[in-house]
Amino acid sequence: MAWPGASAPSGGPGRSGSTVLTGEHSAVGPPPDPGPPPPAPGARARRWRRRLVRVVALLLLLALSYLAVTFLQVWRASSRDDTARADAIVVLGAAQYDGRPSPVLEARLGHALDLYEQGLAPRIVVTGGRQDGDTFTEATSGYNWLRSRGVPDEAILKEVDGHNTFESLLAASRFLRARGHDEVLLVSDGYHALRVAGIAREVGLEPYVSTVNPDSSSIGALGRETFAVAVGRVIGYGRLTRITG
Repeated sequence: MAWPGASAPSGGPGRSGSTVLTGEHSAVGPPPDPGPPPPAPGARARRWRRRLVRVVALLLLLALSYLAVTFLQVWRASSRDDTARADAIVVLGAAQYDGRPSPVLEARLGHALDLYEQGLAPRIVVTGGRQDGDTFTEATSGYNWLRSRGVPDEAILKEVDGHNTFESLLAASRFLRARGHDEVLLVSDGYHALRVAGIAREVGLEPYVSTVNPDSSSIGALGRETFAVAVGRVIGYGRLTRITG
């Protein structure tokens, strides 16, 4: 006889004799994967620093590559002569001493005179304003030098306001284009060739460059021109001139 509330017998028909358990039970198996451990303090900052270093290194490599390519272009242009027929020969200004052209300016004027006598253009444009303390402009010194060697007055045009290459070519472009002229044969030193051609295009001229002393460019001059060309191509030569003066 079973008393009320007494436990059921452990055995019985068809049973193994084990205790019968009721209710739900937790699954048996390996513990859940806790996932990756949380980053150590400062690990995220170190990752960002490494990424920043890689980005800066890549940008530096690209900048150095750009400067290297530009240097090669400046160097190649310094020894290349693109002499061709044009509407005008434009002599880039250089120092003068109380009306007497400096050796640099005289070499440019002499080269321009040779080109003119070869019939490559019917006129010569001399450029360059008056620097502080000067009595003569660079253009006037060039004009007097050419006149004394037989170039007729009507074959010479003067640009007397420019204080740098960009200003001189911009002013020359205005009065040449007003006359219907846009093809110019630029005369300057070799290291200057690539930049003066770029400036001429920016102010609306179609340039050819005939260089003076093409093989005498120093590494320092080529390096300065490399920087000027590299920056001028990106921001414009006019803006570069306003920044550097």
